[in-house]
Amino acid sequence: MHPAALDRIDAYTAAAGHALDLEGALFRPTKVAAGAIIEKAIAYRSVYDVIKRYAVAANIPVAEFCVHSLRATAATNALDNGSDIAKVQEWLGHANVSTTRLYDKRKTRAEDSPTFKVAY
Repeated sequence: MHPAALDRIDAYTAAAGHALDLEGALFRPTKVAAGAIIEKAIAYRSVYDVIKRYAVAANIPVAEFCVHSLRATAATNALDNGSDIAKVQEWLGHANVSTTRLYDKRKTRAEDSPTFKVAY
C-alpha cells in the first residue's frame, strides 16, 4: 500500500476512534449505541451514497455514476501512473485481463483524443 494512503488511513481510524482495533472493519456504521463495538463493515451502498453526495456538491455529473465507476477510476489512475496491467488485474481480482481493460478509461478521455491536441 502506498505510504500516503497508509497515513490517511491512520488519520481516519484515529478520528473514527478505532485505530487500535486491527481486527474490525475499516469503515463502520456511524449511528451506534454509546460504547457499542462494531465489527461489521459499513454497507457498500452507504459508501457510494457519501461519494455521490460529494460529487453532486462538486458539480460532477452523477447520472451514470455507479460503484464500478470507483473501480474504473482506481484502475485508470494506477495504469496512468505506470502500474502493470497484470498487477491491476490481480488487484481487482479479475480472472481475465480483458475484464481489466474494460476498467481502463484512459482511451475515453477527451485530452487523449487526437482532435484535442489540434491548435485552432
